[in-house]
Amino acid sequence: MPTALSSPPTAAVAIDAELMQTLCDALPDVVFFVKDGAGRYTHANLTLVRRLGLKRREDVIGRAVTEVFPARLGGRYAIQDRRVLAGEIIENQLEVHLYPNRQPGWCLTGKRPLPLAGGVGGLVGLSRDLGSPDGRDPTYERLRRVTEHMQQNYAGPLRVTALAQVAKLSVAQLERHFQKVFQLTPQQAITKMRIEAAMRELRGEASIAQVGLACGFSDQSAFARQFKATVGMAPRDYRASHRDFGAGD
Repeated sequence: MPTALSSPPTAAVAIDAELMQTLCDALPDVVFFVKDGAGRYTHANLTLVRRLGLKRREDVIGRAVTEVFPARLGGRYAIQDRRVLAGEIIENQLEVHLYPNRQPGWCLTGKRPLPLAGGVGGLVGLSRDLGSPDGRDPTYERLRRVTEHMQQNYAGPLRVTALAQVAKLSVAQLERHFQKVFQLTPQQAITKMRIEAAMRELRGEASIAQVGLACGFSDQSAFARQFKATVGMAPRDYRASHRDFGAGD
């Protein structure tokens, strides 16, 4: 009796960086890039080019982040790149990108080393803007109550178990539905609210320690670490940059 022929295993498909760059050119909410072992851009989609205030891809290729971003941001991104070139993988890093109009844009960033013969040859990265919540999801109203609770209480301690009780969901259900609707974990959403509040407060006259405490951070060092990891610069530098910007208006 003849036996059925089995299909050969599917071979892995390698996608060329040029093709990825072309595909990502059409995505206005996605920044795509590849860098060599020295941290210089070899590929950059047009979204990145435009957000840098440049006109041509050639204005980015061959340059490092410290050459195309403002000094305070470029230095932070260069440190992040060195970690990835050393082999670290960064996934779903919540970050704030500052655009020329000084409006904050939130995104989730991922970076991975590119292994080549003899070691790491570079890195590939992608940052995706956070979109609007999915209001059609059946759990949206429950989750909206959770976000309202967060907004009203971000200055104090917020535990995921308490948030799950507000939503009348288990912790696992809350985390799963929250990420589906808001593209963030509940803890990332709390961090986002606290950092947004801190960016507003830093434009005032309160001390940096007072701003940190008012925005839910346990101490000034914890506030400074989280703010720099998310915004790309220390609270003091952020305050100075906005005062400098306002003086030039």
